[in-house]
Amino acid sequence: MPLTRQQIKDIKERSSLDRLDRGNAVYTYIGKSDEIAYVLHSQRPDRSFWIRYEDEKEVIEKYTVVLGAVKVEHKNQKFTLQAGETLDASQYDELITIYSESGAEILVETTESVFESRFSDIEMIQKEAEEIEKIDGYTYQHCSRIKEYSIELWKKLDQPIDRATMLIWGAYFHDIGKLSVPLDILNKAGKLTPGEWELMKAHTTNGADMMCNHEIAWLREAAFIVEQHHERYDGKGYPFGLKEEELSLEAYIIAVVDSFDAMTTNRPYRDALTVDQAIEEIIKGRGSQFHPQVVDAFLQLLHDQQFKWR
Repeated sequence: MPLTRQQIKDIKERSSLDRLDRGNAVYTYIGKSDEIAYVLHSQRPDRSFWIRYEDEKEVIEKYTVVLGAVKVEHKNQKFTLQAGETLDASQYDELITIYSESGAEILVETTESVFESRFSDIEMIQKEAEEIEKIDGYTYQHCSRIKEYSIELWKKLDQPIDRATMLIWGAYFHDIGKLSVPLDILNKAGKLTPGEWELMKAHTTNGADMMCNHEIAWLREAAFIVEQHHERYDGKGYPFGLKEEELSLEAYIIAVVDSFDAMTTNRPYRDALTVDQAIEEIIKGRGSQFHPQVVDAFLQLLHDQQFKWR
């Protein structure tokens, strides 16, 4: 099902189509034929997405670059897909990272029944992410960036790929508990009172409760990540003051990535730091706030990307 530039333009302009903005890309449902669903994946510049083929029932999952080009990484191999070339996910046994420097249009073909289930779940997830955006002042692209860098850091630390999905959604929903915090506290420009601070800290346990009771069953497993992401390596974090090996690596990863992204973003109570200033703060927290090995891997990741924070 090849697409021309005009067809892509027409698809995007047809408001009746189902469309999801997931931060790193916009997904537009085109239609179905012979039990195959077709989706236009509009990848934003300097963003990544992942593919993990894990269904053993011969599910079809193919990605054809229509416009632009993407860089593909699988294990230690890297290659480029140009317009007209197709990646068949069933041929890869581990996580695939796809990155686009200037943006790309990708036609996705997948088994209709699988797509419908995924689209429904992601649609529900996206609505919740938008709710977090409304109350916290961040865009949901903040959640998307945390998700992207968390999984890249997971790969840098050479961790088991079968836990990657749990990390992705724990990262994406790390702040879901802020839905329970009053807006005047979340957006307060000055210092929080002791009582306000207690309400703010409760977003970790409240968020874990939300995840444990989530309608989507596979999201529940990520609750522990949401609960632990403000703990510290030295035990001075919250909600339980856990330290060192008492904490999950997933939580340690999100702590570093979330802190860095927060520092380089304008907030109601302060202006954004530069990337260099944020790096200095991360280094200062090595071995106290942050897990030393995670900090080292994060700095190497930034170095590999020429210190560009996407």
